[in-house]
Amino acid sequence: MERKEMSRLIASELQLQVGQVERTVELLDEGATVPFIARYRKEMTGTLDENQIRDIQERVQYLRQLEERKEEVIRLIAEQDKLTDELEANIRSAVKLQQVEDLYRPYRQKRRTRATMAKEKGLEPLATFLLTARSGDVQKEAMRYMNSEKGVNSTEEALAGAKDIIAEQVADEPDVRSWVRDYTMKRGILVTAKKEDEPDGKNVYEMYYEYQEPVSRMAPHRILAVNRAEREGILRIKVDVDAAPVLERLERKQIRRGSIAADVLKEALEDSYKRLVAPAVEREVRNALTEKAEEQAIRIFAENLRQLLLQAPLRGRTVLALDPAYRTGCKVAVIDETGKLLEVTVVYPTPPQSKVAEAKKAVTALIERHNVAIIAIGNGTASRETEQFTADMLKEIKQDVSYIIVNEAGASVYSASKLAGEEFPKLDVAERSAISIGRRLQDPLAELVKIDPKSIGVGQYQHDVSQGKLTDSLQFVVESAVNYVGVDVNTASPSLLQYVSGVSKQVAKNIVARREESGKYQSRSQLKDVPRLGAKTYEQCIGFLRITDGDNSLDNTPIHPESYGAVHGLLSKLGLTADEIGSEDAREKLRGVAVESMAEGLGIGVPTLRDILASLLRPGRDPREELHKPLLKKDVLDIKDLQSGMELQGTVRNIVDFGAFVDIGLKNDGLVHISRMSRRFIKHPLDVVSVGDIVTVWVQDVDRNRGRVGLTMLAPE
Repeated sequence: MERKEMSRLIASELQLQVGQVERTVELLDEGATVPFIARYRKEMTGTLDENQIRDIQERVQYLRQLEERKEEVIRLIAEQDKLTDELEANIRSAVKLQQVEDLYRPYRQKRRTRATMAKEKGLEPLATFLLTARSGDVQKEAMRYMNSEKGVNSTEEALAGAKDIIAEQVADEPDVRSWVRDYTMKRGILVTAKKEDEPDGKNVYEMYYEYQEPVSRMAPHRILAVNRAEREGILRIKVDVDAAPVLERLERKQIRRGSIAADVLKEALEDSYKRLVAPAVEREVRNALTEKAEEQAIRIFAENLRQLLLQAPLRGRTVLALDPAYRTGCKVAVIDETGKLLEVTVVYPTPPQSKVAEAKKAVTALIERHNVAIIAIGNGTASRETEQFTADMLKEIKQDVSYIIVNEAGASVYSASKLAGEEFPKLDVAERSAISIGRRLQDPLAELVKIDPKSIGVGQYQHDVSQGKLTDSLQFVVESAVNYVGVDVNTASPSLLQYVSGVSKQVAKNIVARREESGKYQSRSQLKDVPRLGAKTYEQCIGFLRITDGDNSLDNTPIHPESYGAVHGLLSKLGLTADEIGSEDAREKLRGVAVESMAEGLGIGVPTLRDILASLLRPGRDPREELHKPLLKKDVLDIKDLQSGMELQGTVRNIVDFGAFVDIGLKNDGLVHISRMSRRFIKHPLDVVSVGDIVTVWVQDVDRNRGRVGLTMLAPE
């Protein structure tokens, strides 16, 4: 498929202009990254955003793989001398891989089947007779094929073999497969039942013990739930469908009017559907449902991860981080406002040691010695006991210190990693974990990029989806978030730099090595001297790298160096100098720019000028600072304190298809069901909330025995 034809198809699918798609594909083929295209090639793409460009990229990859498969299938059929002009045209016009595979099915090399054995017995002509004859005698014709040497000892055996051939032939017809698949998707009922004597200790899947729902209406999270229960051996699952309409259609298409073998053919068609087509289609339908559910689960995980990565940083404060535990004690790490480790120790305020007074004395001394402003407590084992200890201690000290519960998912993965070992070779795993907990409060993005995104755990059924697709999607989210925020090249770790547009792991290491050898970078142009950072990489990455307090104030903005000439022209027309950027006078003049006429005068596009103006109005701005700040606390909430209707504030920790989990300060997060999020209809919780949002909720119901709390975001009337 040529690029133009492919661009037309993608444009139609994604409801875009052909030119937009064509130019985007051209940029991708030249090696441009998605963040670079979205930010710095808006005139070429018609201001497509990252998600639209990613969609184009994925469709291009799919269609090119489809073309490769088409060529392979055509070659394989041609080698059998069975390729016709019509068949080749049908294969080449297919727009889905499933269509290609359906067309190839009759020619695929099969294992020995009942039909192939019947053909070996010479029964294929009898099958042809049954399908076409309008006169004659079926039994007499079958007698002609009786042959004891070939194992055909009766007319019944001859007819049985012929029916097997017909059944397989019908099952292999692309139109039959396609129609039955569509019919099953529209009319099928997914039915689940609990296997007898199979344990389900906590009755996790109780609602599915006797359950049925139309295939077309199965929600993604329910599909993944029943799939998991099936894998665990708890449920038996099948897709029920009324076979009568299928058989009626097969008979209309396959049995000619006036056929003398109608009864025999009906038996063959019923066998074809029930033995060959239905089981295969059921597998395909189940696979399609799973694929759809996985796409949704991955989308939710990706959206949650993006919001988690883009949570507002708490800069400029010294943090004391606690990694709670019982037997081994709570590891304590104090880190300064830049994330530098100041001191580590261990205290034992929790059982079995319960050395509360000693722990209070040690932690209080650290608070005083380092002027600690915030205590970050990991939300793992012994978290709530440690929280109670912290709240009690804060009541007894003079300093104004708050605490916050930090999601420590993935901290243990990082602390045991090679990277953590290189950062803190003299510390043990738990001490490194405490540092990670504190740092992810100060700058979530910079710390979380050190962890495999799958280990962060914000989503639903993440272990039940295609791990390859999940990895690709999460990788894209991390890259998008890093490039959206921008990276200070003089403080960033290799872990963060490797997610910058166009930068490989080795180049990231080289950037840091050059910084450590020669000192801080003073200008973006100095990065051209970094080994293996060539012209193409420089073009792709440089706009996302920041240099604060450098030789050129523009190096601390998202403005690409290729636009510096236009910026100087703009400043000249406004009577400004680069040194005045950020002043109130400069902001006033920049706000008054007539964008379209100025863009024409400077010889640049309107989208590029708009981005330049936004960058000059707020140089050095971190877009995360406009988001919700973390919710700090000074006292503990107990589930015993909760009453129906009580108003609380909490932090959204996770979002799933059916609602959002909100941390209100209890051991377990409370659930706001999707039906309790808005008085208007919403399709998904993401329409209302994001991970990290601070929300007002009201207690709906409390199950103290199971530690569960139902919340609502609808204010009591």
